[in-house]
Amino acid sequence: MKDRNNQAFKAVLTTKGRKTGKEHSVWLRAVMYQDKIYFSRHRPDGDWFQNAIKNSNVKIQIDDKTFSGKASEVTDGKLAKKISELKYPNEERAKEKRVTIEVTLDE
Repeated sequence: MKDRNNQAFKAVLTTKGRKTGKEHSVWLRAVMYQDKIYFSRHRPDGDWFQNAIKNSNVKIQIDDKTFSGKASEVTDGKLAKKISELKYPNEERAKEKRVTIEVTLDE
């Protein structure tokens, strides 16, 4: 996974539904930065985002491997901006304000 550092890639994020308790999986563009994986979106109204905030236990599938980890909301504006820059290099949307979750993978 170290070869993905500081770049965006596609991954499947699986959260536990905050209402149903069932697993909910979605393809997203992720960013690996300083050994953590980040996901972001425009607003905090997405199911995956709300689910990850409600229940921090998540799974991430990258290629054919699945990892488990703990999600938390990024409150550091500078870090969120850095993630957007890595997620959307040389794109205007990298400047947009986004909500971001950070996933620390289990050992």
